[in-house]
Amino acid sequence: MSYENILLHKEDKISIITINRPESLNALNAQTIKELSTAIEELNDDSSCRVVIITGSGEKSFVAGADIKEFTDLGQKEAEELAQKGHHLLFNKIENMNKPVIAAINGFALGGGLELAMACHIRYASENAKLGLPEVTLGLIPGYGGTQRLPKLVGKGIANEMIFSAKMITAQRAKEISLVNEVYPIEELLAKTKELASVITRNSPMAIAKAIHAVNLSDTEKGFDAEIKAFGEVFELDDKKEGVTAFIEKRKPNF
Repeated sequence: MSYENILLHKEDKISIITINRPESLNALNAQTIKELSTAIEELNDDSSCRVVIITGSGEKSFVAGADIKEFTDLGQKEAEELAQKGHHLLFNKIENMNKPVIAAINGFALGGGLELAMACHIRYASENAKLGLPEVTLGLIPGYGGTQRLPKLVGKGIANEMIFSAKMITAQRAKEISLVNEVYPIEELLAKTKELASVITRNSPMAIAKAIHAVNLSDTEKGFDAEIKAFGEVFELDDKKEGVTAFIEKRKPNF
């Protein structure tokens, strides 16, 4: 499929989605969300894809936020529908994908951009990245999962500080509070992200899919039950048989 606002590049078992609206600092508008949703669905069903990387075009911005121009004429009902549609089409779809999604944050990740990164399973950032949720400066609040995912990653206190103050934080501060996993010079970011993705591709995709589901339930009462069930289920999968056999035969598994 051809896209207008994103680029999709596949190499080996890694797929790279680049949000390509540099004239608007890669802001998320309705069309971009729709295209990202379609790409995520395509890659989720693509057995040749083991890991997905999401990044932004250029060196200034990952995603500078939602396209505020689309909010101008919305009332309460329309705004709720917009947020619900975004969750369903994209943010929840990324979080619940059956393969890992890594955000390569190459600059500004603000508002919807930070919410997009937080929906990913892992986040790497460039040294020039700035992250924040500035919605309250517009009389808004985060609507694509920011009030829910940020506290789970950094704790309520820091999440409240970031949301209430609307201050941007540096990539290094983001690493200190566990909002991002690693920070690299901008020119090394994508290579380092692909390096991690390559390591992941060597492991069992079936087991990783089960682990994603269990980890996503880790802060709920169903978490332990989900892990136990998934642990049992993998024993019936081909990947488990190959992995254990390879270990016994002292060779690398072929997943």
